[in-house]
Amino acid sequence: MTLIIGAEGIFTGLPGAAMRATGAIRFADGRITEVGALTPQPGEEIIDASGCVVYPGLISTHHHLFQSILKGVRGGIDLPLFGWLRAVPYTFWHKIDEEALRTAARIGLVELLLSGTSTAADHHYMFAESYRFDPADVIFDVAEELGLRLVFCRGGATKARSFDTPEIIPMPTEPLDRMIKSVESCAQRYHDPSPDSRRRVAFATTTPPWAVEAAELKVIAAAARRMGLRIHSHLSETKDYVEFCLATYGKRPLAWMADHDWVGPDVWFAHLVHLDDDEVRLLVETQTGFAHCPQSNCRLGSGIAPAEKVAALGGTVSLAVDGAASNESADMISEMHSAWHTHRAAKGAEVVSVEDVVRWASVGGARVLGFPDTGTIAPGKLADIAIFDLSNPRYFGLHDPLVGPVTSAGAAHVRHLFVGGRKVVDNGALPGLDLARLRHDAARVVARLAA
Repeated sequence: MTLIIGAEGIFTGLPGAAMRATGAIRFADGRITEVGALTPQPGEEIIDASGCVVYPGLISTHHHLFQSILKGVRGGIDLPLFGWLRAVPYTFWHKIDEEALRTAARIGLVELLLSGTSTAADHHYMFAESYRFDPADVIFDVAEELGLRLVFCRGGATKARSFDTPEIIPMPTEPLDRMIKSVESCAQRYHDPSPDSRRRVAFATTTPPWAVEAAELKVIAAAARRMGLRIHSHLSETKDYVEFCLATYGKRPLAWMADHDWVGPDVWFAHLVHLDDDEVRLLVETQTGFAHCPQSNCRLGSGIAPAEKVAALGGTVSLAVDGAASNESADMISEMHSAWHTHRAAKGAEVVSVEDVVRWASVGGARVLGFPDTGTIAPGKLADIAIFDLSNPRYFGLHDPLVGPVTSAGAAHVRHLFVGGRKVVDNGALPGLDLARLRHDAARVVARLAA
């Protein structure tokens, strides 16, 4: 058994006043057994959380780990989404080999872990016939090595998206039947539906209006549900996305996706920046999940998604860092801070609280990804627990220490992070990880890509 004592406060992820708790947290065999005024028991491991606050392990519901070696590409740094796609991921994708992908995945997952993230969803959409490796094998291997829960969102396209510059090598495509067989093979190897699973697979077509034929969407949805997999994609990220759907299909994106069976509690979309009120209601009524990516949306000038409207109506909202090529600080502390700031700046101070964004980043993510036993600190739940150290001067003078990681932001100092009771961050470090070596690997890969 393990007992966490001495914390200045606990955010539980629970609704209402139960969000805040004090005292100690006991866990055994990977699950929380007690929270409150507890006395150490003989032989129990004691974790001293003095000067710290405790959050549920954070959950990022949309990432592109391969982009962790494409940060700050000069040609795309000031461009909106479409130009950025052309200048960054679509320019470099064919140069990313197994070594580059492994390095990128390690960078991205280490960054998440050191911001208190215990579960992440990676949307990977590059599967070329020329590959001599399977991206799923690489990314799951790195996640296993580092110890966090991973949902691998197996993307892909059946049709290519054209650009106006001939030097762009088109993204890889595959016939629909081959895509479905590949997803099924991936799921057979890795998908574990158990409550304490560390490995899940989702079916995640890249961007529906451009990546697949309309008639293929129902086939994909049916195949995913037959396999017991959740369904994921990007949606309504920019105004252009909405205008394209209106012009091509005569409907706004979410309504069009609903016509093709792509709504429901087993579906979640990233971005959803440009929803009208009818789409907000449809999202809530169908309990379709929302991966809110405020930093990437701001960075690309896409806008601020109506996450607060969806949450206020009882919808399922989560937070996500998106790819590091459009969010050069892809960590969940920065994401929570950005979500707290941007909504209040644009819509008023009353619309989003610190507690709201912590819930989005914890229990909201658990609901979106289908992990009901994570995201909250309560008896019976999995011991996914982040302990944030407040010893940095940026936290000095706080009247309410619990809000510090979100309001004061900056580089989080995670004293300890537990995933299913296993300590994966210990005194601010990942056991066995050589950060200097990772930095060297990253620099070498970036130099090779840029050559």
